[in-house]
Amino acid sequence: MKTVIITGSNGLIGSEAVKFFQKQGFRIIGIDNNMRQYFFGEEASTLKNKIKFEKEYPTYVHHSIDIRDEAGINALFAKYNTDTTCVIHTAAQPSHDWAAREPITDFTINANGTLNLLEATRKHCPKAVFIFTSTNKVYGDTPNFLPLVELETRWEIDKTHPFYKEGIDESMSIDNSKHSIFGASKLSADILVQEYGKYFGMNTAVFRGGCLTGPAHNGAELHGFLAYLIKCAVHNRPYTIFGYKGKQVRDNIHSYDLIQAFWLFYQAPRQGEVYNMGGARHSNISMLEAIAAIERIAGYKLKYSISPDARVGDHIWYISDVGKFKAHYPAFNFSYTMEQTLSEMITAAETDLIVQR
Repeated sequence: MKTVIITGSNGLIGSEAVKFFQKQGFRIIGIDNNMRQYFFGEEASTLKNKIKFEKEYPTYVHHSIDIRDEAGINALFAKYNTDTTCVIHTAAQPSHDWAAREPITDFTINANGTLNLLEATRKHCPKAVFIFTSTNKVYGDTPNFLPLVELETRWEIDKTHPFYKEGIDESMSIDNSKHSIFGASKLSADILVQEYGKYFGMNTAVFRGGCLTGPAHNGAELHGFLAYLIKCAVHNRPYTIFGYKGKQVRDNIHSYDLIQAFWLFYQAPRQGEVYNMGGARHSNISMLEAIAAIERIAGYKLKYSISPDARVGDHIWYISDVGKFKAHYPAFNFSYTMEQTLSEMITAAETDLIVQR
C-alpha cells in the first residue's frame, strides 16, 4: 500500500498533512512523541490529534518514536521499506528562544534527527520524496539590515529595493549573521536535506517557511505568535510584544496552502531544491495590525504591552518571495487570505474554550 511517513504528525503542519494524505488514500505512518508539551507545557500538547487520528482514520498508524533514536527510526523505515513513497518531516524544536535554554536538545532534534531520517530514507526507500519544513531563520538577522522604513502600523522595505515587490528570495545569504541557536540547528538540517538530494540523487526539497499557521496551531508564548495572540484575546489574557514598537511584519501561510505546495512537489519532484515559502505579499501582517484585525473580526479588545527588548535574532520585516516555487509549479496558488486565516483561527480558539469549560 502506498505509504507516507509524517514526522510531527500531530502538530500543525503534520496534522494537516495527515488529513490531506488520508483523503488521497495513503497509509499514514505518524511519528510524534509529543515533545511540544515538553517544550511549551501542557497547553501545547498535541495528544488530542493523536487520539482523533487513531479513532477516525483507519489507515493512520501512530509511533511515539523520538527522531533522535537512530535504531528506532531505521527499524520503522525498514518495516515499510519501498512502500514508502513520501516522507514529510515536520518534527522539530521550533523556538529560537527555547533553543538557548537547551542547545544540545535543540541541535540533536533538529539536525541529528533530520540526518537519521535522511539516512533511513536512503537505505530503505531511496526513491521516496523527502520534504523538509525548514525556516526563514536560516538567513539569521540579515533581513534586519535591509533598508527598512517605519510606517504608522508596520515596518516596510524601501520601495526602490528589489525585494519590495515580491519579498525575500532564495538569493539572500545565509552567512555572517546571527542565526540564533535554533536557526543554526535548522540550517544544519536544511543543508543536509539539500546535500542528500544533490550528492545521493534523492528527491528532496527544503521549504523555508515564514510563519506557518492555521486553526490546528497550539500556540505558545515562545512559538506560534499568531495562534498565541488569538489565544490571549479569546481567554482575556495579557500579551507582551517584544521590540520594534509592535510593527514587526510576518507573512503567514495557512497550513492547508503549504500542504498543497508539498503535494505539487511530490507529484513532480526535484533533487535538493530550496524554496522560500510563506504568505508572501498575498498574506502578511504586523503585530499591531493583527491586534486590530482580531478586534475588527471578533470584537476582542486585547490587553497588551510592548517591551523595548526585542528577541535575539528576531526579524523586523520578513515577507517570502514564493516566485521560484510558482515558476517550478505554476498550478500553485493561495487559498486563504490573511483575514480568512484569522477568522478560522479565532473560531477554533473559541471552540476550544467552550470545550475546556
